[in-house]
Amino acid sequence: TPSLAYLLLTKIRAVTDQPVVKVIVTHYHADHIYGLQVFKDIGAEILAPLGAKDYLSSPAGEGRLKQRRESLFPWVDENTHLVTPDTYVSEKTRFQFGGLDFELTPLGSTHSQGDLIVNIVQEGVTFAGDLIFEGRIPFVAGAQPQQWVENLTNMDASKLKVIVPGHGAASTSPSTAVDFTLGYLQFLQKYLGEAVENLVPFDEAYSSMDWSQYEK
Repeated sequence: TPSLAYLLLTKIRAVTDQPVVKVIVTHYHADHIYGLQVFKDIGAEILAPLGAKDYLSSPAGEGRLKQRRESLFPWVDENTHLVTPDTYVSEKTRFQFGGLDFELTPLGSTHSQGDLIVNIVQEGVTFAGDLIFEGRIPFVAGAQPQQWVENLTNMDASKLKVIVPGHGAASTSPSTAVDFTLGYLQFLQKYLGEAVENLVPFDEAYSSMDWSQYEK
């Protein structure tokens, strides 16, 4: 939300008075984008994966904003609006900033209509967006689970020091963070996939599954 974006800007200002010139958005979902207008207003360039264009051109974007103006009022209101990125990232991109190398890797439609991850090479830090959930169950509605599983399987977390997930705390055990989200997706694929093949009703399949490893 704009108010949380102002809070983030306040925390940035406690570290540096340098201008914010780039904001990289891992994906266009409502819970990640309503604060962009704050950074756009101070002149930052907004970068996002190509799939954001699909979100902005579909009824889903405005429809969700209308709903959130009601459910999240007054933090989301009539002054909150969708921000179009200045730059769409459609291929692996690398740039240097502040003496650090940034790698932007678009993943196509994975968790959303378009996702990307950001790697800060010298720091061993990856901002994984909603490719990774830490300490909570991943949101999978509208996702492409097989693509998601493949991307996580191909992610080499062994050389990383930190993964910053889209939801949850930063993890200093990147391989464990990857394994948790990957394991959950594979759990769903196995048991709900079998239910689909055998035409088992969802409620029956859900109630027969052992969810104990995810109860907390």
